[in-house]
Amino acid sequence: MTAHALPHDFPVPIDPADIDFMGHVNNASYLKWVQEAVLSHWRKIAPADAVASLLWVALRHEITYRKPTFLEDDVIATVLLEKVHGARAFYQTVIRRGEDVLAEVKSSWCCIDAETLRPARLASSVIERFFPGA
Repeated sequence: MTAHALPHDFPVPIDPADIDFMGHVNNASYLKWVQEAVLSHWRKIAPADAVASLLWVALRHEITYRKPTFLEDDVIATVLLEKVHGARAFYQTVIRRGEDVLAEVKSSWCCIDAETLRPARLASSVIERFFPGA
């Protein structure tokens, strides 16, 4: 499915509060960026009614840090939805500065109904928007 998924580039805003005592971005900031990037991807591609009625909660993040990130860096997070299974979605996010890979993140998310806060399966018509060539 990944070959047909629509990637989403998210410009990462680096805030001075992201910088730790060693002068580079604190590891915790990467989690914030991944959440912002994944939710931006959802809002960009999903239909408005799905965005309004469904929420996402993170279940797991696995981060591999490759290089440090600094305040003045121009950083892009590229999000790719790998698959959807029931109420779960599996994402890969690659954080880059130019050609340099700064971090790679595998994450899983649970879709929940905004009203009941219970897990909710995505309709196939919504999933198809993320995998248009499948």
